[in-house]
Amino acid sequence: MTEVKLCGMTRAADVDYAMTLGVRFIGCVFASGPRQRTLAQAVVLFEGIGGPPPGRVGVFPSTEPPAIRAAVDALALEAVQLHGDPTGESVVALRQRPGVRAEIWSVVRCPQGGPLPPRAAELWSVSDAVVLDAHVGGQLGGTGATLAWSDLAPGVAALRGLHGHTRLVVAGGLTPDNVGHAIAALRPDVVDVSSGIESAPGRKDPVRMRAFVDAVSAADRAILPGLR
Repeated sequence: MTEVKLCGMTRAADVDYAMTLGVRFIGCVFASGPRQRTLAQAVVLFEGIGGPPPGRVGVFPSTEPPAIRAAVDALALEAVQLHGDPTGESVVALRQRPGVRAEIWSVVRCPQGGPLPPRAAELWSVSDAVVLDAHVGGQLGGTGATLAWSDLAPGVAALRGLHGHTRLVVAGGLTPDNVGHAIAALRPDVVDVSSGIESAPGRKDPVRMRAFVDAVSAADRAILPGLR
C-alpha cells in the first residue's frame, strides 16, 4: 500500500481533517514560503495529534542541528525532511548529532525531464528515505511543478536494488488527477502532496484532500487488484 503524506499544513482544521482520512504522515514546513510556520505555530498545529499514526514530519531548509533538534523535541517528529540540497556527508553528520531521534528524509530536486541526478546515489545510501521533488530555481518545494516519472524509473530501480532499505517518497506537482500515474511509474513507498490539495497557498481544500487519498487507493488497487 502506498502511504500518503499531506504537507504544508498551516491550519489546525486541515490537520484534523487529514487525520480523519487515515493518512500516514502530516508535514509542517519550516523553510521560507507561504506555508512556513514557526516552531510555536507548529506546536499548536500538531497539538490535536495524540500519537502515530499519523507521523509528524518537519520540512527544513538546511541540516542545521540546533533548529532540527529543537523541533524534534518539541513536536515529537517522526522524520525530518531536508530540502536544502543535502549531501551524504551532511546527512551522516546530522544522524550522529545527539538529540536527533528521527528518520532523515533527503530531498533530491530533479529536472522536469531526464534521468535521476547522479547525486541521488550518495543520499540513497545514507538516508532513511529519499524524496524526489521537482527542481525550480529559487524555490525549495511546493511549486506545483511535476516530474517526468518514467524518465526517473530506471535510476530509481537501480538504486532500490542496491539499497532496498531506503524508502522512496515522490513529491513534485502531485494532484488527485496525476498521482495514479506517478504510482504506476515509480511504485513509491510514500506520495507527498502540498499545493495539489489546496484552494490557495497554505489553505487545504477538504474535497481535494479526500480526492487525493481516494486516488492513491484506486492506484494501489489497479496494481494489486486483491486490495480493498
